[in-house]
Amino acid sequence: MRKLLMSAALIATLVACGPSPTPQAEAPASAPASSTPAPATPAAEGPSAEQVQAALAALPAPYNAANYEAGRRVFAQCRSCHTIEAGAPNRVGPNLHGVFGREIGSLEGFNYSQPVQDANFVWDAAQLDHWLQNPQTFLPGNRMAFAGVRNEEQRRDLIAYLMVDSAPN
Repeated sequence: MRKLLMSAALIATLVACGPSPTPQAEAPASAPASSTPAPATPAAEGPSAEQVQAALAALPAPYNAANYEAGRRVFAQCRSCHTIEAGAPNRVGPNLHGVFGREIGSLEGFNYSQPVQDANFVWDAAQLDHWLQNPQTFLPGNRMAFAGVRNEEQRRDLIAYLMVDSAPN
């Protein structure tokens, strides 16, 4: 019975860390029909295409040749567990804003596993690349229930995306 419960918990965690479908909003049944379209909601302010290109060009190789949009799409797998915006809350995983240059396990307010607490390094692109390849192999015993990003190009794109979007302003 205990093994069954542990397996169910693992499956639930793995599902939570995978890509999640975009919910479709439904109009309430009592909402009146309108012939006038609702005004468009402005999109969240993000960096312009020119700003993204300039930021990518400033990154060290091989990240300066990465595909930002592809990295953003790969990060969709991470969004169910991590936030990236400044001041955003932690989720199952810590907020990744400002992760580069931060000591592992040091984000205030997040309860890290013992292996992460015992580790001693500062996050950089190389460390994150190894972590993302297979978190359990990189740091055995950590609680990140994610199989990793096996494709080297996808990891490069993801890391470049994080370098651009998680950087403190």
